[in-house]
Amino acid sequence: MTTLLIKGGTVVGPSGAIAADVLVDGEKIVALTLPGTAPETGGRVIDATGKYVIPGGIDAHTHMELPFGGTAASDTFATGTAAAAWGGTTTIIDFAVQRAGESVQDGLAAWHAKAEGECHVDYAFHQIIGGVDEASLKAMDSLVTDEGITSFKLFMAYPGVFYSDDGQILRAMQRARENGAMIMMHAENGPAIDVLVAQALARGETDPIHHGLTRPAALETEATSRAIYLAEVARDTPLYIVHLSASGALAKVAEARDAGRNVFAETCPQYLYLTLEDQLGAPGFEGAKWVCSTPLRSKHEPHARDLWQGLRTNDLAVVSTDHCPFCFKDQKELGLGDFSKIPNGIGSVEHRVDLLYQGVVEGKLSLERWVETIATTPARMFGLYPRKGVIAPGSDADIVVYDPDGRTRISAETHHMNMDHSAWEGFEIAGKVDTVISRGTVLLENGTFHGRKGHGRYLPRGLSQYLV
Repeated sequence: MTTLLIKGGTVVGPSGAIAADVLVDGEKIVALTLPGTAPETGGRVIDATGKYVIPGGIDAHTHMELPFGGTAASDTFATGTAAAAWGGTTTIIDFAVQRAGESVQDGLAAWHAKAEGECHVDYAFHQIIGGVDEASLKAMDSLVTDEGITSFKLFMAYPGVFYSDDGQILRAMQRARENGAMIMMHAENGPAIDVLVAQALARGETDPIHHGLTRPAALETEATSRAIYLAEVARDTPLYIVHLSASGALAKVAEARDAGRNVFAETCPQYLYLTLEDQLGAPGFEGAKWVCSTPLRSKHEPHARDLWQGLRTNDLAVVSTDHCPFCFKDQKELGLGDFSKIPNGIGSVEHRVDLLYQGVVEGKLSLERWVETIATTPARMFGLYPRKGVIAPGSDADIVVYDPDGRTRISAETHHMNMDHSAWEGFEIAGKVDTVISRGTVLLENGTFHGRKGHGRYLPRGLSQYLV
């Protein structure tokens, strides 16, 4: 086995930041030592003086190659995981898809076929259940026991595509309560949104900003509350609200958590930094670049401020990206003249670690909380800890050396995602991903990428280790 010593850095984890050297043997971390006391092994040495040494990021919400609205997400598992690695993310959890009338096992097999041999970093799957019936409920059990897939996503939105009604949701929650799985919920009132969309189009309101105006925060708050009540009826099924964007929805999650419920939520960088007016409301069709669901919220309301506070208080446990990229040309343009036909999604898998570090720079998050939200909590939430998400003996050697004195300027000209634009064009980050290591293999160093397709392995997951 080959050894690797990362010396001189500050190791940051949920419990604090300490000066320590990290010794890697093969694919595993074998020791943390006092600075300068690691045994001489003759192996490779990386000097991390003046830099942070953190566990590789875990993006628990990505959509590589997702078919949507007559097209498909523009990142393949190859391009998307390479971009993730460039940005300090060494594990993704993508979503295998089952639609109504399809077999859950067939949907999962299709995603395995897309990803196998293509990934630069390790990967796992959640399973979307788009058709709740006896067959899919039975499949939930077998996926937990046989496939290491322990989380299932349901949709209160997108009638006719992924939508489940309250009765179907309750049945799936009851099954998850029995097999120990986590229910992930896209919480928006889809039937009501469809009415608002049809009314807006009938009035001739076709610009991208109307995507946000027809998905008001109240309908996210209502659906979040309903999901929490349904999970209560299902005997406190573990519930995880995805891409939470609205203050009211966050308040519902906080209320449930204060009552000791197994209710959790994530947010995404776009809701922390971008707004309905400045991005979605950009002149002409430009705002299509920022069409995603849940939508960007108004800068005249306290959503972003409240989300940052939720991250500090742990009412928001995780920051994922909901990475679902589409090119502006020929993809987003499918919605020219009809905002409802714009493919929903923003590309951010390469930028999450940096964007959240900017919160540290601005005093909105501590160093330790940064690491928790991007790595440790996703690992615990989705059954990957302590293999992933922490720098500790026995854990996989997924390590990022982060330079707080570096600078990162985000641009479509320099990013590595398969997109012709950037939702983050011109953003400046006071920090930089310096070195990225996946299972002991250096993927990125000194601005040079050494990753390869097929390095990434599929990760069967255990049950959540984050329950109350």
